[in-house]
Amino acid sequence: MKFNAPVPKQELENRLNAFRLELENQDKNWQMVLIHNPVNLYYLTGTVPDGLLVITKKQAILWVRKNYDRARNESEFEDIRSMKSFRDISEYFIDIPKIVYLEYKHATLQWLNLVKKYLKFEECKDILPVLQSLRVIKSEYEIECIKASGKIHAQSLEQVLPVFLREGVSEAELCGEVLLDLIRRGSMGSCRFENPHGEAVGGMCSFSENGLNGISFDSPDGCTGTYIPIQALGSHSRKLKKGDIVFADISCGVAGYHTDKSVTYFYGKLSEHKNGDLIKRAYNICLDIEKNTSKMLKPTIKLSDIYDFAYNAVPDEFKQGFMFGKKFLGHSIGLAMDEYPAIAKGFDLTIKPNEVFAIEPKIKLDGIGLVGTENTYLVSEQGGICLTGKPQPLIEII
Repeated sequence: MKFNAPVPKQELENRLNAFRLELENQDKNWQMVLIHNPVNLYYLTGTVPDGLLVITKKQAILWVRKNYDRARNESEFEDIRSMKSFRDISEYFIDIPKIVYLEYKHATLQWLNLVKKYLKFEECKDILPVLQSLRVIKSEYEIECIKASGKIHAQSLEQVLPVFLREGVSEAELCGEVLLDLIRRGSMGSCRFENPHGEAVGGMCSFSENGLNGISFDSPDGCTGTYIPIQALGSHSRKLKKGDIVFADISCGVAGYHTDKSVTYFYGKLSEHKNGDLIKRAYNICLDIEKNTSKMLKPTIKLSDIYDFAYNAVPDEFKQGFMFGKKFLGHSIGLAMDEYPAIAKGFDLTIKPNEVFAIEPKIKLDGIGLVGTENTYLVSEQGGICLTGKPQPLIEII
């Protein structure tokens, strides 16, 4: 499979047909949908232009402002047209319905006012729930992309990252070296988030106490960051020394599809650390939780039941630091790192075949650092199939 080739035409047609069917099941009176977010544009058209995808019951036209030639060259989508402004769309669709569907989460007031200047609809409804329900189930094409990413991910974080560990390397430098290695192996070199607080830089590394710095993004990780406004990669000034916990949460991706993986190493001998037994015990709890909950990734299991199992498996001494106090264990992943739904408290959704989840149990040890594991899994009848290597014991780098 050529991952740098266009998304197959049949794949795009299947997605568009499924989209119309799902929307029809929810609202038989729908007439028009407007899509402009890059992730959803790529999902439905196979390209990410500056433009607008307009879907009706009989037509689906991708209107491109920039760059039309590139969109035509890299997409198998059937109907791609050039536009100078939204006026071109209004002149084509003379009768704009009173109600249209659009992406609430990505529709800024500026964008909405500009669109409504030409497309004179009166009301709008949110199309994201429909798109989320479709994107959560991965096709064979999508699974192959994710598997390819997972293979690269496992090689780099399990085999190569430990080689980069040396006295005096900074957190930021270590993260950069791993990201470069991922790119050399074929990773796309960037990542996308649904949450606007997500930094599209590929991940973070932290040494010991720096892992205790919580970030604004809804994550169980901790990181000082390169500077105050950049809560990612890691610190330039914090250098690795003997006795450090090395925590790395770094993304990988192929053809737009992500995998997520976290690893923890100990630089030195645990027996020489005054809290060595505590660190190992906390890590092993995370390891057991990942192994046991991944077995629960089967159709008909509720996401909230997996979270409850995990939370109940955490001893009282670690409960306060589990997941940085956040009430989730993992998340769906695909064209975005943080896709819907989450493995979380109150998410009573039933798992379906071919969903893909990252499971990431982590424990914050006050005054010491952050430990934890994470891998990406494909839902199957036999339980989760790990796509990013395997959960590994806490390895000492001596």
